[in-house]
Parts: sequence; C-alpha cells; structure tokens
Amino acid sequence: MLSVALTGCSFLYYSPGVQQEVTETTEVNVVPLNADAVALANASPYTPRKLPAVFSQVADVPNANSPGLESVAPYRQQQRPRSISTRLPEPKTPPPYRIGVGDIVMLATPDSQNVVYEINGLLAAQSSRQGYTVQDDGAVAIPNVGRVVISGMTLAEAQNELFNKFVESQIEPSFSLEISEFRSQKISVDGSVRQPMLEPITLTPLYLDDAITAAGGIASSANSGPASIDLSTVAIKLYRGGETYQIPASTLFGKSGGPKVLLQDGDRVYVDDQYPLELAGGYLDQQIKLTDFYRSSLEEERSNFEAKMNLDAVDRDYVYRFGEVTKQGRFPLPFERTASLADVLFDDGGIDRITGDVRRIYVLRREPYGPKPDTVTAYALNAQNAPKLILATQFEMRPDDIVFVATHPISDWNRVISQLLPSFTVVGTTDRLFN
Repeated sequence: MLSVALTGCSFLYYSPGVQQEVTETTEVNVVPLNADAVALANASPYTPRKLPAVFSQVADVPNANSPGLESVAPYRQQQRPRSISTRLPEPKTPPPYRIGVGDIVMLATPDSQNVVYEINGLLAAQSSRQGYTVQDDGAVAIPNVGRVVISGMTLAEAQNELFNKFVESQIEPSFSLEISEFRSQKISVDGSVRQPMLEPITLTPLYLDDAITAAGGIASSANSGPASIDLSTVAIKLYRGGETYQIPASTLFGKSGGPKVLLQDGDRVYVDDQYPLELAGGYLDQQIKLTDFYRSSLEEERSNFEAKMNLDAVDRDYVYRFGEVTKQGRFPLPFERTASLADVLFDDGGIDRITGDVRRIYVLRREPYGPKPDTVTAYALNAQNAPKLILATQFEMRPDDIVFVATHPISDWNRVISQLLPSFTVVGTTDRLFN
C-alpha cells in the first residue's frame, strides 16, 4: 500500500518557489531586499500615467470677451473707473434771451370791433391774438405793417421795433408781445437718462442739473425703468464748441449742491454711466451660469473616463499578485504617482495568514538590459522580523512586476497529506474487496 501511495506522489501538489538559475537563455538573480536593493530597484526609470487634462481643470470660464462666446455671453465685464476728473467751462452770467429763427411770437392787439367782455365781474376790452413765426431772414410778416426783422433782439428790443413799425404804418401801437414757443435754441441730453431729449432754451436760464432732471434723471442705460445706480461712477460730459467738459454726477448732485453750469445753444450733454450696475450684475449671473455649464461638462467627461476604466477600455499599467495572497490577480498602478510593494501586498486582504510564508516574499522584475534575453531579478523580502516591512513601503513598483508570496512549508505538507488520504482510502477499499 505504501508503494502504491508513493508511486502516486508524482501527481501530488508542487508549490511554486524562486531559485537562483542560470541557463543559456535565462538568468534569475535572487537579491535580498535591503536599503541598497531598494535604491537600485527604484532607480529603474518609470513615469506614471497621467490622468486626462479634464481632471486637473477647474470649473472656470474663459474671458467673456474671448472670440466665440458672443452668442452665449452677451454681457461683458464692467470695469469700475478709478476716479472722475472735473473740468468745467468758465462761469457766466445768464444773458437775456434773444429771439431766433423758428421762434413763434404772439402779438396781442385790441379787437377792431372794440368788443367788451366781463372777467370776474370786471369789464375788459377783448383783444385779438395772433402768432407769428420768425422766418429764415429773421423777420415776421405782420398784416398792414409788413416784414419786421426781430431775430437777434431781446423781447424788449423787439417790442420797441414793432412799436416804431406800427407808428410808421399809422396803426394804433397798442399791443403786447410774448414768445409762445421757443424753437431757435436747443441743447441735447443723452446717455444714461430715463428720457433722452432735446430741451429748448427759454427766458429762464437752463443749468446742467436742471437739464438732466428734465430728462428724467440719471438711470442705467441698460434698463429703461427705475434702477439703482452708483453716482460715483457716472460722469456728466458737456460738449461745447469742440471742447469737452466733465463733472462727476456725485459732485453735481451732491447734498451740499454742485456748481451751477449754465447751458447755451448747441450744447450736448451726455450722461456716461461708466459702471452700470445692471450690466455688472448681468455679467456676474452669466459667469455663474457659465461656470455651472463648464462644471457639468467636466463632470460628464470625468464620468465617461471612469466608465471606460470600468469597461477596461483605458490603457493602464499593472502589477500581478501570485502565490499565497488572499486575492490573486492584477493590481492597477495609480495615475500620476508610484505605488509601493506595501500597497500591493496589503490591498484586497494582503498575505494569507495561514498558508503564506512571510519569510519568502518576492518581487519578480524583468530586466530589459540584462546579460541574457530573459533576465529576471527576484527581490526577496524576509518579513519574519516585522520591522523589515518598512522596506516594502519604500520599494516602488514597476509595470508588469510580479509579487509572489511563497507557501509555508507546513502548508505544503498539509496539501500533500490531503492528496495522499484519498489514495490510502482507495487502497484500503481495494484490500477489503479482495479479502
């Protein structure tokens, strides 16, 4: 029976091991793992694989002024002005109003019928009122009097001129003269006001702050409705005779009252909102939305990459675990950093505590520049003294390394026994059958 059992030993389990070996085509060098061996192994060149650029990008957006963003980014960043300088024209005393071409004057004369009517219980003679437009030659055409040039005259001067013409025409010079419509002199107000307009200059002097108030006051050019605006960022510009004057709105409309700037015919007033709050707010909202868009785009690209990794559709570097470990298989080397022998040994359960021999832990590495085509260096770690495991944390892994943990001798014997027992059972059964 013993002979039959021993004959079957050629079919028993053989545990793998690592041995020094030199043949014509193969050379295996076993190197005890110590500090010098770690330094030698780590000197082997290796560059970890890089993650796609999408993993290093942040959810930031390019400048909204960049080409290609016009359709999705209508708002542009608003630059807050540092300071607004003041430059004002020389102050002037308001001159009297002078009648000009286009003005309409109203001439009131007694009614030819000498009709008397009652106002609030008083008797008064009815008068005839007639409007006359100052024509291109500066004259008004009055029936029975003729053409009278009054352009360029003050109201008092025009009354004297008409008085003389009435006397020359032997007409009773009983009349009154007034300007009913002011059309000859204008200024314009534009920019960040609620109602841009042309404003006439009348008998009452027109000042810069009054002109802006008449145009509805300062408002953001981005919003026709009521809107808050920072007066310190608004410049009031006055264009006159080729010169440009300027004053901050906060100065013009300050609590203590700003300078009184008298306007004259042909002045152009422009309210320049150099930092409109609506546009600035719109830009910030736009940046938030674009940031959210880019963040979702980055997350989608990262998710796609992770899905490819799960499908094993991404090139990776691997180390292989073999022998008495809890889980044999391949260990993917991480991106952008190296992994240590300790990472590989203690991942997924580590060394099998029952069957593994901690005295015989090997890292098998093919040396491409060895003396023979298949030169393998077996770095041997004896971790019976546990502090030596520190070397495992310093040893850097390389692609296609094989980490091998040998079988403990008692495990080899147990496996032999477990395979011999069925043989003894078969021999005993056969003996009983023949006896």
